[in-house]
This record gives sequence, C-alpha cells and structure tokens, in this order.
Amino acid sequence: MDERELARATEALVSRYRSVAPATAPILASRVHVAAYAAYRMPATHAALAKALGAVADRGLAPRSLLDLGGGTGAAAWAAAGVFESLEAVTVLDQVEDALALGRDLVADATSPALSGATFRQARAGAWPDLEADLVTVSYVLSELDPQQQDALVADAMRRGGAVAVVEPGTPDGYARVLRVRTRLIDAGWTLLGPCPHAAECPLAQGDWCHFAARVNRSAEHRRLKGAELSYEDEKFSWVAAAAPGVAEPLVAEALPGRILRHPLKRKGFVEFQVCRPDGTAGREVISRKAGERYRNARDAEWGDVLP
Repeated sequence: MDERELARATEALVSRYRSVAPATAPILASRVHVAAYAAYRMPATHAALAKALGAVADRGLAPRSLLDLGGGTGAAAWAAAGVFESLEAVTVLDQVEDALALGRDLVADATSPALSGATFRQARAGAWPDLEADLVTVSYVLSELDPQQQDALVADAMRRGGAVAVVEPGTPDGYARVLRVRTRLIDAGWTLLGPCPHAAECPLAQGDWCHFAARVNRSAEHRRLKGAELSYEDEKFSWVAAAAPGVAEPLVAEALPGRILRHPLKRKGFVEFQVCRPDGTAGREVISRKAGERYRNARDAEWGDVLP
C-alpha cells in the first residue's frame, strides 16, 4: 500500500478525531483508511481501553464474555484480553467489513483463546443482533452519532451487558459525551465502577473536564505516518464504567478514597494531588512523609490512579 496514501488517510483520521461535529460518513471509509487506523489509531485506542478496563478490573469485575459495539479492528478485544484473565468469549460488531476482516487477521495467531476464537460480525448501530455479554464496550464511537443516536447506542449497550464501559477522546466535547452517558447510567440505577468515586454531580462540569492519559509507544511506521520525532505519545481519553443492579453489589463493597485527576506534584517530603473525592468535591490533597506507608504508595501513584 502506498505510504503517501497512508499518510493522507492518517491525516484525515487525525482531523476527524479532533472534530466536534458528528461524522456524515463512516470514518473507516476505505481499505486505506482501515490500514491507517490500524497503524495510527488502534494502538492509542488499545492503550486508553487497557487503562480504563484495568481500573474496572481493580473493582473486582471479572467478565467471561465481551461484546464490543462499533469495535472495528478489535482494539477493545485486545485490551480486555490483556486485562481480564477470566475472559472466554469475544464478539466485535462493526459496520465496516474491511475493518472486521483486518481484525480477524490480527487475532488469528493470538495466544489468548478468547482472542483467537473471537467473532467479528458486520452490524450497524440501531440494528445490533440480539446478543448479551458480561461486559459491553463502546469506544470512540459516540462522536460519529448525533445525541439521539448516542442515547440509543448507550441503551443498546445497557440492554446487552451486565456492565458497560464507554471511552471517548479526552477533549471537552468527548468528556461532555461521557458525562451524558454517566447521567444515563445513574438514572437507570446502575452503579459507577469508575473513574468517579461518587454518583453526585461531577464537580468538574463547569470550566474543566475529567480526562486521563495513556502512554503509547510509536513504531517507526507510526512516526513516519504522523511526521513525528518522539518515540511515544500520550493518548488523552475520558471514560465511564458502571454495573447493572445485581451485578454491582459484590464489586463496590469498599468505596474509592478518591481519583487522581492530574499528574501528581512530587516534592521533597510530600506529594500533592488534585483529586475527585467520595463526597462529590474536587480539590487538593497532600500526603506527607509522616504518613509512612501511605506516603510510600503516594510516591508511586500516577494520574488516573486511585488515591492511596
């Protein structure tokens, strides 16, 4: 495949993911766009999902089955297989057959039985097959839809899953979409698994946005396609996950002490955090050397982690 075509397709993908308007056509509109996505966007999507699903696993969720709505080449499937040892079955649904075909090729030699036996099936939003799974993922899909379609997709995910995880770009508009999903989940009686340590109104809803970062190592091809020099990039993302009534109870016996919202400031003798607290507020927390083991844990804590 011509590298200039890949570079142009990558540039188009970058522009699309930065856009705030719903897509008027499928993002993966051709084989070239699918190849560009696999080289450029799939590693970033995988990194974001691995971090979000890792936080969900820390709450105790151990799904045996995964259903990924709009999953393309299978980034969520790879992330889930790397996080959940319990995973046995994976189904990826998407409207673009070229993306699904590449996804099948990518898992053909996977060492995970859940991945190597994964089903990649063509389907459109609003006409998903009648399937169910322990965990349903919806990642980087809502930006392609208008608000009514977004609500319908989230409802579809909730009908099909015992738990739902939604990941969007870590931009103000991506966060706004995640916040809308969060409200739907809470209103339906679902229990948040993350990142929020509470179900109150988001304290960042005015003038700020909740987002996190995942480090992505760039391959040589990745750097060429993007015209980049650094060997890595940080994928910014926003996310929310929740469990249905009956599923949530065993997972949330212990409340989260808080979620770290920014890079910690590590000084001599103390660590300063910006955190979201269980009481629904956000602000500054300082852990000093006097806290002993908690201070030692704080020295290792990073943006997006649970507060020690």
